[in-house]
Amino acid sequence: MHSKQTVKYICHLYSSGNQYFYKTELITYDSWEDIDSLGWTTPRPISEMTFRKREKEGYKVEYKTLKKEPAEVIPFVKKQLSQ
Repeated sequence: MHSKQTVKYICHLYSSGNQYFYKTELITYDSWEDIDSLGWTTPRPISEMTFRKREKEGYKVEYKTLKKEPAEVIPFVKKQLSQ
């Protein structure tokens, strides 16, 4: 388990009202003394319950509001078969 300094919890908020929760951890690719080798892991999905629990425990949390354009709808045209 990581300490409060090496883990953060992320909440992605979408304009549709959907929320997605993630956890990411600080890791090193070489050694902890080499600051250039530090990086965050790929965010992994977690439950809202875990996110809220960790937030109350004092872990670092981030709220990110994401604005995405709606998907473009491309109609499929049905071809007529020649007889």
